[in-house]
Amino acid sequence: MGHSKQIRILLLNEMEKLEKTLFRLEQGFELQFRLGPTLQGKAVTVYTNYPFPGETFNREKFHSLQWENPTEREDDSDKYCKLNLQQAGSFQYYFLQGNEKSGGGYIVVDPILRVGADNHVLPLDCVTLQTFLTKCLGPFDEWESRLRVAKESGYNMIHFTPLQTLGLSRSSYSLADQLELNPDFSRPNKKYTWHDVGQLVEKLKKEWDILCITDVVYNHTAANSKWIHEHPERKYREKGVPALIENDHQMNCIRKIIWEDIYPKIHLWEFFQVDVHKAVEQFRGLLTQENRKIISQPDPKQHLKIIQDPEYRRLGCTVDMNIALATFIPHDNGPAAIDECCNWFRKRIEELNAEKHQLVNYHQEQAVNCLLGNVFYERLAGHGPKLGPVTRKHPLVTRYFTFPFEEMTPSTEESMIHLPNKACFLMAHNGWVMGDDPLRNFAEPGSDVYLRRELICWGDSVKLRYGNKPEDCPYLWAHMKKYTEITATHFQGVRLDNCHSTPIHVAEYMLDAARKLQPNLYVVAELFTGSEDLDNIFVTRLGISSLIREAMSAADSHEEGRLVYRYGGEPVGSFVQPCLRPLMPAIAHALFMDITHDNECPIVHRSAYDALPSSTIVSMASCASGSTKGYDELVPHQISVVSEERFYTKWNPEALPSNTGEVNFQSGIIAARRAINKLHQELGAKGFIQVYVDQVDQDIVAVTRHSPSIHQSVVSVSRTAFRNPKTSFYSKEVPHMYIPGKIEEVVLEARTIERHTIPYKKDENSINGMPDITVEIREHIQLNESKIVKHAGIVTKGPNEFVQEIEFENLTPGSVIIFRVSLDPHAQVAVGILRNHLTQFSPHFKSGSLAVDNADPILKIPFASIASKLTLAELNQVLYRCESEEQEDGGGCYNIPNWSSLKYAGLQGLMSILAEIRPRNDLGHPFCDNLRSGDWMIDYVSSRLISRSGTIAEVGKWLQAMFLYLKQIPRYLIPCYFDAILIGAYTTLLDIAWKQMSSFVQNGSTFVKHLSLGSVQMCGVGKFPSLPLLSPSLTDLPYRVNEITKEKEQCCGSLAAGLPHFSAGIFRCWGRDTFIALRGLLLVTGRYLEARNIILAFAGTLRHGLIPNLLGEGTHARYNCRDAVWWWLQCIQDYCKIVPNGLDILRCPVSRMYPTDDSVPLSAGTVDQPLFEVIQEAMQRHVQGIQFRERNAGPQIDRNMKDEGFNITAGVDEETGFVYGGNRFNCGTWMDKMGESDRARNRGIPATPRDGSAVEIVGLSKSAVRWLLELSRKNIFPYHEVRVKRHGKFVTVSYDEWNRKIQDNFEKLFHVSEDPSDFNEKHPELVHKRGIYKDSYGASSPWCDYQLRPNFTIAMVVAPELFTPEKAWKALEIAEKKLLGPLGMKTLDPDDMVYCGIYDNALDNDNYNLAKGFNYHQGPEWLWPTGYFLRAKLYFSKLMGPETNAKTMFLVKNVLSRHYVHLERSPWKGLPELTNENGQYCPFSCETQAWSIATVLETLYDL
Repeated sequence: MGHSKQIRILLLNEMEKLEKTLFRLEQGFELQFRLGPTLQGKAVTVYTNYPFPGETFNREKFHSLQWENPTEREDDSDKYCKLNLQQAGSFQYYFLQGNEKSGGGYIVVDPILRVGADNHVLPLDCVTLQTFLTKCLGPFDEWESRLRVAKESGYNMIHFTPLQTLGLSRSSYSLADQLELNPDFSRPNKKYTWHDVGQLVEKLKKEWDILCITDVVYNHTAANSKWIHEHPERKYREKGVPALIENDHQMNCIRKIIWEDIYPKIHLWEFFQVDVHKAVEQFRGLLTQENRKIISQPDPKQHLKIIQDPEYRRLGCTVDMNIALATFIPHDNGPAAIDECCNWFRKRIEELNAEKHQLVNYHQEQAVNCLLGNVFYERLAGHGPKLGPVTRKHPLVTRYFTFPFEEMTPSTEESMIHLPNKACFLMAHNGWVMGDDPLRNFAEPGSDVYLRRELICWGDSVKLRYGNKPEDCPYLWAHMKKYTEITATHFQGVRLDNCHSTPIHVAEYMLDAARKLQPNLYVVAELFTGSEDLDNIFVTRLGISSLIREAMSAADSHEEGRLVYRYGGEPVGSFVQPCLRPLMPAIAHALFMDITHDNECPIVHRSAYDALPSSTIVSMASCASGSTKGYDELVPHQISVVSEERFYTKWNPEALPSNTGEVNFQSGIIAARRAINKLHQELGAKGFIQVYVDQVDQDIVAVTRHSPSIHQSVVSVSRTAFRNPKTSFYSKEVPHMYIPGKIEEVVLEARTIERHTIPYKKDENSINGMPDITVEIREHIQLNESKIVKHAGIVTKGPNEFVQEIEFENLTPGSVIIFRVSLDPHAQVAVGILRNHLTQFSPHFKSGSLAVDNADPILKIPFASIASKLTLAELNQVLYRCESEEQEDGGGCYNIPNWSSLKYAGLQGLMSILAEIRPRNDLGHPFCDNLRSGDWMIDYVSSRLISRSGTIAEVGKWLQAMFLYLKQIPRYLIPCYFDAILIGAYTTLLDIAWKQMSSFVQNGSTFVKHLSLGSVQMCGVGKFPSLPLLSPSLTDLPYRVNEITKEKEQCCGSLAAGLPHFSAGIFRCWGRDTFIALRGLLLVTGRYLEARNIILAFAGTLRHGLIPNLLGEGTHARYNCRDAVWWWLQCIQDYCKIVPNGLDILRCPVSRMYPTDDSVPLSAGTVDQPLFEVIQEAMQRHVQGIQFRERNAGPQIDRNMKDEGFNITAGVDEETGFVYGGNRFNCGTWMDKMGESDRARNRGIPATPRDGSAVEIVGLSKSAVRWLLELSRKNIFPYHEVRVKRHGKFVTVSYDEWNRKIQDNFEKLFHVSEDPSDFNEKHPELVHKRGIYKDSYGASSPWCDYQLRPNFTIAMVVAPELFTPEKAWKALEIAEKKLLGPLGMKTLDPDDMVYCGIYDNALDNDNYNLAKGFNYHQGPEWLWPTGYFLRAKLYFSKLMGPETNAKTMFLVKNVLSRHYVHLERSPWKGLPELTNENGQYCPFSCETQAWSIATVLETLYDL
């Protein structure tokens, strides 16, 4: 049943742009794109640049995906197109509606890393990386001895800073030649090449199991790069902003000098201004031209503004003279007028120049502030470098530009800007800008960063200028592509240096080139965007595998622990997620490092004692982890990427602590690092994916990693030392710890200690650490051997939960202890047995499963075998039943204290909540709390079923046997396994239900299947049968043994009208509701026997020619509705047409409860007659005319009705053949709201009497008459006419005549003509909409006939022959525009004066039209008419042509998709009775209504 392939579903929604959303997937996954509700029915095409199998990736090449529809159904709920993901990288998708782009995003597929001679997989979460500054590795032939330190320390990935030739500054990231290996690595007699590097990297991979990555630097190059001078167009150059050079004065003088001596001399504002005199003369010349074009009406949106000179020449800016001529118009052509006009123009130019002067002034203020801030940091700040006197090496102001010329004066420099052969050598330095938008290039036009001195500048690097595409700068793109290819040829991954400032399109291009050579390229980057959304843009577009995160960013241990939780894993005890599930937005995979190589030393900021605990905390994160060379050796200063020239230490097992050039396991924390690295790799490889972080006290952090398959845990306890223990107080009292389960071993205990040796002294040749601090380490020992644990006792927390209490004695600051913990052996066996039985539902549970022979015998039978014997009526009890249904049996729905009761007593009640909390792993939900706190819910589920008999009890016993093991496992695991048991049982039960339904359901879409469960939800048998007994001569009736009398009794299923309000007792069954719902819920789903029994049961209650409204088991029936009998007849017709041999029902015996109108209720079998006779009686009585007063009329049966309302009339008009009836004091159709408010004076007055001929009843009666006419012509129905007594004589009315009368009169009298002079219109003054069909004909209040309501669409479906297609279509279009809501149909035209779309049955006020819900059918949007509206649209669209039909198909699918969304989200798993206006939730509505589900199911059937 469970499929093991991982499938993720991405729902596409209209205009949903997800470029900032990260979707991470793995190779081997299948990604399905499905249509969200906003797109269902539309012509959508999905495009992606993910390559077809065998093709190479091309970012610009998109192809469309083919839609697949597994059920080949017309609704779009299951339609998908898919990608089988077999390639790593970033891939884009977008989708079109027709030809318009409607949305899109990116997916990132993780690389698969392989290592070792056997090429085994290294999962990303197992990565343990160490960074080396390559220049500190020394000559290439000494690298192995230095890199061996990483191997011995347990790292499996090395990150090299760039290996290329460095620039003059010697910064690791300032590269003079991207293509050449740094010559420093060669010997005088031996030149090493990239080939040698490649061989070493391969050796590390094959023999040491270590992968290697290196940096790529795309953003800048060293200022002394030769190729820059050969190709100067490749970098940014100065444009009109001369460099500033200062002398050494006091801080408070510098600002004065800049403002008074420098700014006034250089007139920066002139680069942004217009030459006034020149502009005015140009304007004057244009004004005095003879053929000047006169602009009469200037454009108010066009304003005169300064146009920046792209060459930035002084006073070189211009204005648009066309706008000037349109703005300043002389009143005549005389010289005085021209002068006046020119003066106005001059004045405006001077104003614009003044604005620019002010703007530049503002920029200059910011520049001085930034400049002085920098001076302050470099010279005066306590945390700054305190550079001392201003020298050429340490100038006061960092240069922003560089050039290969002699020093010169600003004026000479400025003149050079405009000489192309010289200007191209003026180059802008790179750097970074605090708080700037990383997607914006700060060196491009429009940026003022250089002018405002906001750049934190790298004085050794020149920013590179790529342009937008390779054609803009061919040499640079080709050079950097070659650099990338050298890197990808020799390394398994790259770190994108300065990623957030690298133009994203450049990085995309380069990484595409790298992935061609290294398809599983591991890409890491550190981003400083300050925003997860912006981070995601880089991650998604570049396909970044891991984002570097740093523990040094944590201010305290609490924050450090929070980062562990944030960067990986799921909570302990998480739910098992299905293989097929929605694709959820992710956060970027983390490479969590204790320290990165370009940040300050933790020993300076924290203490040397913190190195071990913090690295342990980082290593316990469920993600990649890393460190920097020097951290483990306890180097007490930052190893500068710029100035450090010493070499790293070599590995020597025999070295003494005093040896500065060599290290081994006695050095720093190397021994402990090896242990935690190995543990990190084990936890990642063995699936310890669940994480729990416990802040024990302000310094102690406990991290648990848990395996959800074998339920083993590894718990690390780290006592951090953010403050130096020598100078700060740490309490000797350490809180006790409580660890659930059985501690198998102490994996590691390590303490940071001092040792007697020489103190630290910075070595001149080697990067040495602190020799006087090391770790005392013990691995894989028993608890009683521990020197950190004083005492361990066992505390029993619950009957099956053993907790070990740990008392520490030597957990000093800088110590860690790591425990391996298993479940209590008894619980471990219980979990294994549970997992073994769960494998019948999903292969996921195979690992950690345990087969035993002594289980309960019932567990030896597969659950599907037990449950397959359940009938659909029994499934109603197992899966559903709301509170009032359950109360009939003396029970109720389970109540979760301090939260709420479940919607259903059956499994659906639980599954609805689990479906909400499972995807979010919301283990803190009150539902989960209840499960962890006790067995009440578990016992409720099984006991409720066992208390019933037969197969239901067997299902209960199977669950009880499973729950026996569930109760033996730790409480924190119970929600997860309770869910696993229930989901297995639940999905099996649904399959069993569908197997008993029609092929339409079995082969149907997910929507059809889930909707069809409404049949199981609504059709059931209570403790007391709701239907009257059927004729005992029927041989195939369901029977049961009555628990009290022990006698056999009929147990036919009945349909509830809606849950929770109409579900039990006498209010469960209603004639009208039953027969509106019966076709959809029972016939379309293939439940023919139940449908037949309900038809015959109601037939038995026929009285006065009517079917009861409220059934009341027949004995308490109310015959106060005119339409139920016609819906009953429609169902008989549908039954005959849908069911194989359906016509047989006409001869089935009907036990008449009331053979005459006045007879007392007779018991079943007393008077039987065939159904066709009962049908004929109903027809005959209508033609004869029906007139009676309800029995027991008065407040005892209806406390609101006025006396006249109890008088029931119905008949058939002799002229028109229309069925009519009712009066203004009763309501005989489905719109049956009776006023209840004394305050508003509407008590006893129907809101919608709809007396006369209601349109849907006329349609239903036409359908019945036509059908009986057809049957009588074939001699299947023995009557050709009805014979009635009129004026003392017998008169016959043939079905043929009756049929023709309705046909001839319907459109004439119901259609509101477009022609105002139509002579058929009795009340033209009441017409307010033309082209519609009246709601009724002959109402006592004639204006009611003309109200636009959705009822005419019912007539269109059951009797389409009454309608002219063109007229029908126009009316349907009006209904769509005016009445169609998101889920339902407005019950009244919103233009009507009494329309109100909000139903509030509790409101009692003075408003006649609203009080006590009087507007029940005067606007609120009911769902069931939507089905008829859509079916009518489908029918008539086919007659209107293919284009109209295609548009209608879209509309239908689109509306149905909203029903699907509601169905899926509703905890009731149904469709509501009604909504308030525009689809708003209505609290007074039934949450799930039989006819709502039925008519939507019928629409899907019609599709």
